[in-house]
Amino acid sequence: MNIENRVHTPGKWRFRFVYGIALVLFFVAAGRLFYLTAVDNAFLKNQGEIRAVRTESIPATRGMILDRRGEPLAVSTPTWTIVANPKTLWKMPNDPSSNTGPEQEIERLAGVMGVGRAWLQEKFEANKARSFMYLRRQIAPSEADVIMGAKIVGVSKTKEYKRFYPAGEVASHVVGFTNIDDKGQEGVELAYDKALEGEPGRRSYVKDLRGNIIRGVGVDETEHPGENIELSIDLRLQYLAYRELKAAVTEHRATSASAVILDVKTGEVLAMVNQPSYNPNDRSKLEYEELRNRAVIDLFEPGSTMKPFTISAALMSGQYTTETQINTSPGYLRFGRFTIRDAANYGVIDFEKLLIKSSNVGASKIALSLPQDAIWNMDYELGIGSSVGIGFPGEASGVLPSHPKWHPSEIATLSYGYGLSVSTLQLAQAYMTLANGGYRVPVTIFKQDVPADGKQVIPREVAKDVVKMMEAVVQRGSGKAAQIPGYRVAGKTGTVHKVGSKGYEYDQYVALFAGMAPASNPRLAMVVMINDPKGREYYGGEVAAPVFSRVMEGALTTLNIYPDLPEGLREVRLDQKKVPYQVVQGP
Repeated sequence: MNIENRVHTPGKWRFRFVYGIALVLFFVAAGRLFYLTAVDNAFLKNQGEIRAVRTESIPATRGMILDRRGEPLAVSTPTWTIVANPKTLWKMPNDPSSNTGPEQEIERLAGVMGVGRAWLQEKFEANKARSFMYLRRQIAPSEADVIMGAKIVGVSKTKEYKRFYPAGEVASHVVGFTNIDDKGQEGVELAYDKALEGEPGRRSYVKDLRGNIIRGVGVDETEHPGENIELSIDLRLQYLAYRELKAAVTEHRATSASAVILDVKTGEVLAMVNQPSYNPNDRSKLEYEELRNRAVIDLFEPGSTMKPFTISAALMSGQYTTETQINTSPGYLRFGRFTIRDAANYGVIDFEKLLIKSSNVGASKIALSLPQDAIWNMDYELGIGSSVGIGFPGEASGVLPSHPKWHPSEIATLSYGYGLSVSTLQLAQAYMTLANGGYRVPVTIFKQDVPADGKQVIPREVAKDVVKMMEAVVQRGSGKAAQIPGYRVAGKTGTVHKVGSKGYEYDQYVALFAGMAPASNPRLAMVVMINDPKGREYYGGEVAAPVFSRVMEGALTTLNIYPDLPEGLREVRLDQKKVPYQVVQGP
């Protein structure tokens, strides 16, 4: 027997064993492949989609903001945003023969974008590991087409919406603005961001290496546009108030100003303007101070504009009538080292003359004769010291001090508008209540079809008597500049010393006028506040009242509110002269 045939050769059997295992594995793999491709191809399809299919968000159109007549105050326009996938770009192979590669693609991209190559390359290198990067946001379709026409690897475009504000700076403090991500930052845009933004959708698609969409897979979730918001603002009145306020600030070199017009019956804000303002469509030179909605944020002492409410409290007490006489002699009132003064010794005066002369001494004596909380209760019922509640970010509550035991000087100063602070909107709310027969309705920034329920805080007859007294202020007192041809106007001026670091500044003022028209049946209430006017004119009757007159005259005409003066007394201004006012229809 051949010894060679009996000797065990391990290498030969090992080879056969390994070969057999490989053959088995081959048939298993082939069988599995056949099963996945011919019988159940869902697995491979799913794996392919994971590697090729992408999901992106479908942006929802932000809701429009409209004025009460449907005029747009904020709209969204579709734009394109150019994005890149740096990871895909850097994985691109270099091919010297065809001069292609990541750096060549970046150079071509820099050319079509009009930016520096070094800057763009640095941007891509800093984001090598990322699969998403913004290149240029919210650009015009024509610009996007030029960039996409270059067919750069990893570069694609996505749809976004850009906010546009047709009224510009005129309504900016009311409407506010959004950031580049369409998130509200100020005003109504911020306060009602959730309602406006809507719900984005999702869709799937297949992209090639260059980021081009090969085919759409389908919409996974449909987007839902945001809600449209209809404000109570009347853009016609907003323009008018803005123009006149800006002119007054320029003329008197004032630091700032604000004005508010309210519908007396519904509590709707028809106009709310501020100076300085800003253009939400161009924020390249935006100053922080310009963003404040001063009408609801800035506080000031209302001064003599509170005297009508002191008289209201007196008439409500039953201790006084409209014919009651007040002795203001000798023209001042002392409380230890503290002295309250009038501009002159007015002697014995009635309530109407107290408002005409704006007697601090008369208001103080009335307040001191009432229960110590009478003035405070009146101010509180009018909303002083409480947020108006229209939903604006940063809305101020004002200051209405409360003491367990009042010092006589504190009661006295409260009676003529010192020692408390209000916003322009809060003061307008108080005058709206007086104009509405003492019935206080909630103030709102939204259009109202039906007035909300309110509260009677001043008896109707008392409110009517006080409005009549305020008419005399406009006819014969410090408010003559607030007169409007053809209309009866009621109002009150205020000139308040500003508070400085060491007390009241005697050369810095807040000029005020608060009023309503037509006085026979008030429809509109308005407050004008001008902060720190510089020059010879600084009284409320000189600075704020003329603004009230011009704006209110335009508002009454625009809203077709008929004149209420007898025809023989109606007249209009024409080239600084007065001519008869012709009325076709009247009350």
